[in-house]
Amino acid sequence: MQYNLKLVTDLEQRFGCPLYVFDEKDFVDNYQSLLNCFQKTYTNYRLSYSYKTNYTPYICKLVKELGGYAEVVSKMEYQIAEKIGYDYDKIIFNGPDKGEAGLDAVLNGSIVNVDNLQELEKICKLAKLNFQKNLCIGIRVNLDVGQGFISRFGMCKSDIKSAFDMVNDLDNLKIVGLHCHISRCRGIEAWQKRTEIMLELVDKYFSEPPKYIDLGSGMFGAMVQSFAAQFSDIPSYEEYASVTAKLVEKHFSNETDEKKPILFTEPGTTIISKYIDFIGKIVAIKQINGKDIAILNCSENNLGETCLLKQLPIDVLHNGQNLKKYQNIDFTGYTCLEQDVMYLDYNGELSVGDYVVFGNVGGYSNVYKPPFIRPNCAMVAINRSGKAELIKKAETFNDVLHTYIF
Repeated sequence: MQYNLKLVTDLEQRFGCPLYVFDEKDFVDNYQSLLNCFQKTYTNYRLSYSYKTNYTPYICKLVKELGGYAEVVSKMEYQIAEKIGYDYDKIIFNGPDKGEAGLDAVLNGSIVNVDNLQELEKICKLAKLNFQKNLCIGIRVNLDVGQGFISRFGMCKSDIKSAFDMVNDLDNLKIVGLHCHISRCRGIEAWQKRTEIMLELVDKYFSEPPKYIDLGSGMFGAMVQSFAAQFSDIPSYEEYASVTAKLVEKHFSNETDEKKPILFTEPGTTIISKYIDFIGKIVAIKQINGKDIAILNCSENNLGETCLLKQLPIDVLHNGQNLKKYQNIDFTGYTCLEQDVMYLDYNGELSVGDYVVFGNVGGYSNVYKPPFIRPNCAMVAINRSGKAELIKKAETFNDVLHTYIF
């Protein structure tokens, strides 16, 4: 979204600074763009939003209103989906250690994708204890799509076979879907390969179409040009759909619409990253051994890991006196860690009191910040009417320390 000094100073006066800002309108537009691209090719496509990426309830409720499922990986996230009002069959529960909450989710009729044989053994015992109830699960499979590392998630080929053998021995437990997810593998070729492998597994283990095929997440989303230029290739939503939804549609072309499986993806950063900005403020500028350093009232912990890997898009709004032109000045945080650097080698005019707006911080930022040195700040939404409303209060001393014994 577009910022000006009047808007930012007004936000600071009302909600404080630093501050997260969620752009609701553009988020909805992006969500609908992804959904429409896939459903245009495969009508039985459904979007399931990754809570771990950003479980701000306001955003999760918005996804529910738009018809999206909830993808969770812990009891805490499952409880968020419950409190928001999700029907259990619209919650997908993934993760390598679901605990007792995973068993409850199976009984509730949620979509539970089993990561390992030990988890499956517990579910088989659960089925035997609840022999009067028909239970369904999915299997998370471990894939090699040329990612260059061994993923630690899901079941390998031999374990997949063992899983089906274990379940086939029970009358009231059924495997109804397959799930996969490969991190750090966003290219179009990898998405095509994961789809092809999943369809091969469907043919191998299912005599009729499964209830669902879940391809996980890891697509590039929309970005401003300065940020996109730091990546080698960014497929469009249409291109992703052409190597996933199109292949699934072709594979099941002889089936009636009722028998075609639901095709899930589980976007997180894809639909949220671009639509949360972060406003910080320069509190000091100094020079050490010829290197200029700006100190801000925020930290790389507020922004997430991306700021350590790439240069986030930024906008500087002048609010101080005595502007001075700088070359290669670094923006650093309030922590006492040397690596707390949010932006390297900025060139331009700056002064103490200026605001710095960091873009593309919606994923793994506010939910990822530790209670380290300072509590986290507030978040506001600029809603579809253009009004700012508080959706997360600034944390306080009591919020951070209430579990400790004084």
